[in-house]
Amino acid sequence: MRTEDVLAAIATGLWRWDNASGIVSLDAEAARLLGLPAEPVRLSEAAVRSRFHPVDWNEIDGVVGLAVAEGTLAEARLRIMDERGRVVRTVRSRSKPLIKGSDYQLVGTLQEVADPQPGTAGPHTPITGDWRRSREAFLLDAGRALAEARSTAEVLRVAASLSMPGFSPDGLAVFGMSGDRLTVIGHHGQQDGDEGPFTSMSLRTDYPAAEVVRTGRAIYLPSPEEYRRRFPTTWPLAEPFERQSWAFVPLVVAGRTMGAWMAAFKHPVTFTPDERSVLTTVARMLAQALARAGVAESERELSLGLQRTMMPVLGPGIPGIRVAARYVPTGGGLQVGGDWYDMIRLPGGTEGGTGGGAGRIALVIGDVQGHDVRAAALMGQLRIALRAYASEGHRPDAVLSRASRFLYGVNDGYDGADGAGAPGGGPRFATCLYLEVDLETGTVDIARAGHPDPAVRMVDGTVLLRPTAGGLPLGIDADADYPTTRLTLDPGETLMICTDGLLETGGHDLDSGWERVKRLLEKHRGDDLEELADSLVEAVHGPGSHHTTGPLADRREDDIAVLLLSRLPATTVRQTPRRTLMTIAQAEPERIAEAREQVRQLLHDWTDEDQLDAAVLMVSEMVTNVLVHTDGDALLTAEVACGEKARLLRVEVSDASDELPHKRHPGEMASSGRGLVLMEMLADAWGVAPRGEGKTIWFELTEPTEPEGCCP
Repeated sequence: MRTEDVLAAIATGLWRWDNASGIVSLDAEAARLLGLPAEPVRLSEAAVRSRFHPVDWNEIDGVVGLAVAEGTLAEARLRIMDERGRVVRTVRSRSKPLIKGSDYQLVGTLQEVADPQPGTAGPHTPITGDWRRSREAFLLDAGRALAEARSTAEVLRVAASLSMPGFSPDGLAVFGMSGDRLTVIGHHGQQDGDEGPFTSMSLRTDYPAAEVVRTGRAIYLPSPEEYRRRFPTTWPLAEPFERQSWAFVPLVVAGRTMGAWMAAFKHPVTFTPDERSVLTTVARMLAQALARAGVAESERELSLGLQRTMMPVLGPGIPGIRVAARYVPTGGGLQVGGDWYDMIRLPGGTEGGTGGGAGRIALVIGDVQGHDVRAAALMGQLRIALRAYASEGHRPDAVLSRASRFLYGVNDGYDGADGAGAPGGGPRFATCLYLEVDLETGTVDIARAGHPDPAVRMVDGTVLLRPTAGGLPLGIDADADYPTTRLTLDPGETLMICTDGLLETGGHDLDSGWERVKRLLEKHRGDDLEELADSLVEAVHGPGSHHTTGPLADRREDDIAVLLLSRLPATTVRQTPRRTLMTIAQAEPERIAEAREQVRQLLHDWTDEDQLDAAVLMVSEMVTNVLVHTDGDALLTAEVACGEKARLLRVEVSDASDELPHKRHPGEMASSGRGLVLMEMLADAWGVAPRGEGKTIWFELTEPTEPEGCCP
């Protein structure tokens, strides 16, 4: 008797599904069970699919994939539908995959089963009821929890907390590979140290996890007898744990087996197709979560390494100053970028400040365009170049000119052929701020290449943005010039330099971001620079910053670098004057507005508003006169100091011309000649003083009502 006749006698049909061609072959009994004429037939996959309940077809698709991956039987119950969408019968399908390369054929049987009764289930009735729903809910929750895990330890904690519907394991272990050795990444449900015999086990060992890693196929051991029979050599290692069933499932990412996951049970588990499907799905999500965590941890290590290389190495502490710095990469992706800071001991300085004064140091902060590996590489090159030029003893303007020429040469090999924005394509530029600090006098010489200006927090808490002359970002012009600006950092004052990420993070532009940072600096109490650096970063980068966003519609996130330097306060802090200094060049008349703003900031707590307006007006007149009537630049110096009974404002504007101003009597319609007349009317005192080469015109104002506690 033929096999087909035997199967027909027991109401069992035979079918074959060719995955490559999509053709399904049915014998007569299989055709009858599908509601077709009882004769052999070859149909397309779509034609066969139309005979099954759509929910069941999706289910069998997953079961078949599991069987192909594991080389096991695929078994499922399927509802057969008629043309009007009614369930006419339920059949059990059992099939075996025959794999040929990337293609496979399924050869199996169909047999009618008694439940559910025909006609009692509607077209949307689930075949396995609540178990299926609870399984789907479990997989959704597990996938969400594993997707949110950001480290290997978090992934392992999530895996240990998973409660699988109906068959939760009480012991878990995750195995990895190191060369030809098996390693234990983590485990749960065992005592610390129990993993010892399984650590650094050869992949050739007759152990289930080792075989899974070698073959990429899952191993299910439903009983201790089965474990002992299949793995007699390593059974003594598993026996003390007194488990009843084990599942060893491969961890596969992008087609590569990266390890194995063991789920062990104290109760017997038969590992039905549904249970194997759940375990395989969890293993797939676990593998992806571990891979993501590994990448994230590598990125964090790279970021930490970058930060360590950027931290200034000063050796012994430098007397007379405090320094604090922070670098925070933006979140997401590879957390490296082009921001950096540095602190360089310059020639002529002494270690530890011994033998001839505290010497000089250079502060550097910069930002290479972009946020990728190439930006980080260029940052490293540029940082080394700046160190080299500074160590040769060049002045700030020469250091930046040479650095710009260096970056221009590096960029010469990139012509943008990859397209705008393409990784690695086109030249890169860098902004930079270079400061040379004389630690004995507090003199700071600054050269700026397209970078945000420095800020100074004075002894009384007043914070001023110090406008400086500047040039193009580095790398744009090989022959770019960088003028130098000089200011003085008095004892007790703190200098802050930063990249634009500190200002613009959280939806701010440079102006609104500066106002935010200024408030933070003014609010800080005490002289702990580490605490101040932390508060600056936390305020603009921490969770609280997301509740106080800036005025821009988009939230432009960027790396943050900030460096703080403070001169130790003098013994008589209240006697230290409040001072600002800036140069207004002939070619920069627009900076007169900056000069007015500097004076307003300097006098932010001046009690007489009329005097404040008068001071701003006189400064504007004095600086304008220099630019109009001379060929040189104007040097503005403004200082607020405590006099005998009240505070005194003294403002000086110097230039290189020897021609002294003369008081005139302008007519009613005259457009000039009122400068000295205004000073005579508004100032408490004023004058003109020759200064060798050039002259200085000055005025003084005495605050009529002194803030309490300012002067002795």
